[in-house]
Amino acid sequence: MPVLNRIAAFADDMAKWRQHLHRNPELGFDCHRTAQFVVERLREMGVDELHEGIAQTGVVALINGQGAGPTIGLRADMDALPMPDKSGADHASSVPGRAHACGHDGHTAMLLGAARYLAETRNFSGRAALLFQPAEEGGGGGRVMVEEGVMERFDIAEVYALHNAPQYPFGHFLTAPGPIMAAVDEFEITITGKGGHAAHPDGCVDPIPAALALAQGFDTIVSRNADPIDRLVVSVTQVHAGTAFNVVPGDARVSGTVRTFTPQMRDMAEHRIREIGAGIATMFGVEVHVDYTRDYPATVNHAREAALAADVAADVVGEAHVVRDSKPSMGAEDFAYMLEARPGAYLNLGSGGGPMCHNPAFDFNDRISPIGASFFARLVEMRQPATS
Repeated sequence: MPVLNRIAAFADDMAKWRQHLHRNPELGFDCHRTAQFVVERLREMGVDELHEGIAQTGVVALINGQGAGPTIGLRADMDALPMPDKSGADHASSVPGRAHACGHDGHTAMLLGAARYLAETRNFSGRAALLFQPAEEGGGGGRVMVEEGVMERFDIAEVYALHNAPQYPFGHFLTAPGPIMAAVDEFEITITGKGGHAAHPDGCVDPIPAALALAQGFDTIVSRNADPIDRLVVSVTQVHAGTAFNVVPGDARVSGTVRTFTPQMRDMAEHRIREIGAGIATMFGVEVHVDYTRDYPATVNHAREAALAADVAADVVGEAHVVRDSKPSMGAEDFAYMLEARPGAYLNLGSGGGPMCHNPAFDFNDRISPIGASFFARLVEMRQPATS
């Protein structure tokens, strides 16, 4: 079965919704106008229940099917990024320094499209729970929704999510059992020495050589401490020190991220970062303070649900356009928390080229919205077929 005809009929509406959201991006948990827009559309569609204010600005809509059955959860993220919009689109961001450069506007529009179809047809049993989530981009809105009890409160049995992917062919779905997105941790290391005049380095304790040695030392975590068959990325992304040509600074900062797939690799990387920091302190006679924060866990698909989701994707676009053993990404995703709480799966939907996500020139491809909405709708219908 291709894209559902009813959903194809309101593709223009989904594009209008998405472009409205693109013009009005909001960050983190501060998605008040976005949530209001979502709620207004859901009320127009006639969903059975609306629950607002979850994780501050999250929304959960419930649609009842025909007869008793489980509740299936469908999630879309709503927040934008703190970056300029250089897409050049007529619907470009109207808010300086904010942009929907990851396609969450499109994810929201696709789930709204599925909601409209499901509310009209109700060709399923049990319930569909539509989870509109704030703060995916670093805020952990998915974690907060889980901590606030959405899975128990709405008796959600399984949960699924989609993400657009410009790097993959148009209309292709990609997923896999097991880890599909990495865990991400952040480190910020402060190196304290003794500042002074650059003409008299002998009277200083220069933190800059220590910072450089620290960054180089971190390379050995991947090359000499990690199992080469496993996956680990340690990235130093910031080095800050000094304010003038003729001044040795008193301190320096080194920051970055660690990305892993297993708890064992995560523990090892943190342990080695702290050990290397202590060694650098001794070697250079500086003080080293390591602030290490564990952020999103790995996004791990449940094998059964990943296979079922791939079957649904094949129902929509054909088996030839479904990759069931997709290579995991070292990016991170807070849908991980929902998959820790319930069985489910995360899939990518190829949008066929263009700037990558998090690029200021990125703009969501509205042509994939009917495909994504059809996937969500058919997922509910196939997982929970109507009994009458």
